[in-house]
Amino acid sequence: MYVYYIIALAIIILDQWTKWLVVSNMQIGESIPVIENFFYLTSHRNQGAAWGILQGQMWFFYIITIIVIGVVIYYMQQFAKESRLAGVSLSLILGGAIGNFIDRVFRKEVVDFADTLIFTYDFPIFNVADSALVIGVILVMLATLLDERKKKGSLEQ
Repeated sequence: MYVYYIIALAIIILDQWTKWLVVSNMQIGESIPVIENFFYLTSHRNQGAAWGILQGQMWFFYIITIIVIGVVIYYMQQFAKESRLAGVSLSLILGGAIGNFIDRVFRKEVVDFADTLIFTYDFPIFNVADSALVIGVILVMLATLLDERKKKGSLEQ
């Protein structure tokens, strides 16, 4: 059970370390090509959520994040014992939520830096916490589908 909290802590540490590297070594707006026409390190700040929505609504994010953290910990206690996939997915969500929460509390904005071009679409700049959140949500959906399939299979027998 503790391994899931260790995963969340590792996400938080990696997220905060990469953000510190960007803040310490790059000017806002500076962009470094990693893979030309595909992936760049771009120093960016965001006072909102994904795609820049809800700019400057810090109190909203504080409240929502505290609720999300509480709900995720509750579900980790309930379901991580039964399902490793659920435990890992919830730990990714927990680490991602806390990583961006730290930025909002201490910086009043979130540090983003992963800038990708997918064909001609310039995807919104993101960070490690954002990646953990997205992967965690996808894995929660997968875990839910697998659990439902397992329950349905046991009912048919």
